[in-house]
Amino acid sequence: MKHDHSHHTRPSGCAEFKSLERKGMGVSSSGFSRRTFLKAAGVGSGLLMTQSVFKQPLPFLAFAQEQRAADTLVVIFLRGGMDSLNAVVPYGEGGNYYDKRPNIAIGDGNVLDLDGFFGFHPAMAPLHEVYQDGKLAVVHAAGSPDPSRSHFDAMEYMERGTPGIKVTDTGWLTRHLQSVPWTNDSPFRAIGMGTMVQTSLRGPISALAMQSLGDFYLAGPEHQMQVIQRTLAQLYKASNPESFLEKQAKDTLSTMSYLSRLTAEEYTPSYDAQYPESGLGWSLRQVAQLIKADVGLEVACVDFGGWDTHEQQGGTEGQFANLLGELSQGIAAFNQDMQDHMNDVTLVTMSEFGRRLTENGSSGTDHGHGGSMFVLGGGVNGGVYTDWPTLNPDALDEGDLNITTDFRDVLGEILTQRLSNTALDQVFPNYTANMRGILNSRGA
Repeated sequence: MKHDHSHHTRPSGCAEFKSLERKGMGVSSSGFSRRTFLKAAGVGSGLLMTQSVFKQPLPFLAFAQEQRAADTLVVIFLRGGMDSLNAVVPYGEGGNYYDKRPNIAIGDGNVLDLDGFFGFHPAMAPLHEVYQDGKLAVVHAAGSPDPSRSHFDAMEYMERGTPGIKVTDTGWLTRHLQSVPWTNDSPFRAIGMGTMVQTSLRGPISALAMQSLGDFYLAGPEHQMQVIQRTLAQLYKASNPESFLEKQAKDTLSTMSYLSRLTAEEYTPSYDAQYPESGLGWSLRQVAQLIKADVGLEVACVDFGGWDTHEQQGGTEGQFANLLGELSQGIAAFNQDMQDHMNDVTLVTMSEFGRRLTENGSSGTDHGHGGSMFVLGGGVNGGVYTDWPTLNPDALDEGDLNITTDFRDVLGEILTQRLSNTALDQVFPNYTANMRGILNSRGA
């Protein structure tokens, strides 16, 4: 229900969060190594080098794609657990909020008002402008119904789309791509910006992990490039032209061909959009480039880590404010850059959980429950959406903001209204999504 009132220093994080970072589990916006790509694609490492040695595009190989009436979906996962109570401030709660956060609360004189009850943190000024234009929906008191406060478990449950169930083999985005009625053989159908394919993209549908469009090139003297290309093709050619190995080689060459075309000239964002000079900004910039290039991109996942703010979180300034500023600048720049394409794009943010209402003894916040989600795109009905549970002591979930909107409600509405998926029962088994009216259907 719509509410009626409508590079920075990273936090240290807890031990569990640090262990996830060490394991390379997509916690931060980092890259997919050339070696990893070659190992996955079956190409020898000696064939890759920098853009400076690649001057001649590879032969273009077309990918089988069917026309589809569906948006491109961009999912930003805020890893670490974003403190939604200081991002989307319930200043209308008065003492229920301010008394619990004497050092880090955002005063009502500093918030950027949304609807007379909620307001953005002042570092979110770029997103506030998007909100005022009616292009941004804020969903508060949202998250996973599973009570886990473990980073690992909470991320897994959300990315697999099956809260409380650890035996799910596929991610929710993979099941979405499996259940739509069209085919798309582009290697760019699903991409994950980072070191590994995100859990939401795990499964039988091919997904490409990458940091930079400029990571993949054939190396060698220009005058020998045609010979190198033919040799590489023959190396993987099998007696059966339809073999998996042959297809893999063709897909690899085609991927390189596309990438060489996209990076041949320096990308200039439209409408003077200024992305932040950060991992998040770089990732969103390249997602925008891929969408504009019309290479068959359906789903892009972007990770933005650092939200595990146990210590010295800060109020209007500090580490949390820096994170919010980077997030807001990145999304606002993407929206500006994609102005001519936003009617066919939906962007959503999610985080494994929120933070506790009461600040801790280190002027930070510990793992909580209810959080918030942001939805941006051409089909969005802007405003604040929440069945607000209040911060009254008897309304809290063990001291945390209660969840009144299941994250699958938001994702399910995106899939049905904007991505033309009519098989939600396959994407989110044993769950019926409740539509909140956040999005208009395509063509409406």
